[in-house]
Amino acid sequence: MTLREALTVATAQLATDEHLRATATRDAELLLLHTLQIPRVTLLAHPDSQLSVNQRTAYEDTIARRLHHEPIQYITGEQEFYGLTLKVTPAVLIPRPETEHLVEAVLKLLPANKPLKIADIGTGSGAIAIALATQLPQAAITALDISTEALAIATTNAREHNVADHITFLQSDLLSALDREAETFDAIVSNPPYIPETDRTTLHPQVRDHEPAAALFAGETGLDIYRRLIPQASNALKPNGLLALEIGHRQQDAIASLLQRWHNVTFINDLQNIPRVALAQRPATLINR
Repeated sequence: MTLREALTVATAQLATDEHLRATATRDAELLLLHTLQIPRVTLLAHPDSQLSVNQRTAYEDTIARRLHHEPIQYITGEQEFYGLTLKVTPAVLIPRPETEHLVEAVLKLLPANKPLKIADIGTGSGAIAIALATQLPQAAITALDISTEALAIATTNAREHNVADHITFLQSDLLSALDREAETFDAIVSNPPYIPETDRTTLHPQVRDHEPAAALFAGETGLDIYRRLIPQASNALKPNGLLALEIGHRQQDAIASLLQRWHNVTFINDLQNIPRVALAQRPATLINR
């Protein structure tokens, strides 16, 4: 079987699934490139090259996994985020392009040449912490997650990108593991779970059935984590410290209400013109819970 023939067969198989039809051609090609470990230019230049028996079997295995709605990123084991290639497994949420808006917003507000203290809450694969560490070389970042498996992945990614010396990884339910008397941060950043449980059935099967539920869902309204995190952040930030949160669709008003005692509350839209990032400053006087 040639590469061209393998692609044709795989694309047709994927297209039989209504959830995969729209991306069948792209997925078939990505998985072939991954299986053969070749760049796309090689595929385009030599479409009539023959697959070995082992290569064909390996490719068919990846297509079978995709037909079970396993995300491409879990099959290939990696995802691009903010120009970085990150290792991902089913233990972590797959980093999304929308979260890059959160990183960009924080970088615009924080000075690059000062020894800042930053906390990344629910670090998952370490995407936000690592992206910030690469751009803020003097910052000391604490990356927290309740999952030890996620922290192991994040640590590996930090080492891969040579920023492990700037990031402290800590198992914690939000900020609970920190010493409140000793820890005060210039900025707290988080992409927490924010999908309402009532939306579970509407999600694509590759999200609903494969990504970690604890990183997706946050109660009936999707606001459970924000209700806990925002008061904790008010105690852990320095006066005028920055709180930066990714938020979900139609959550702007609810988040604005939770931040009503904070200063300079603003929202940033994503490329779909949906409010995606909430920014706020802790007042100089500690906020009452």
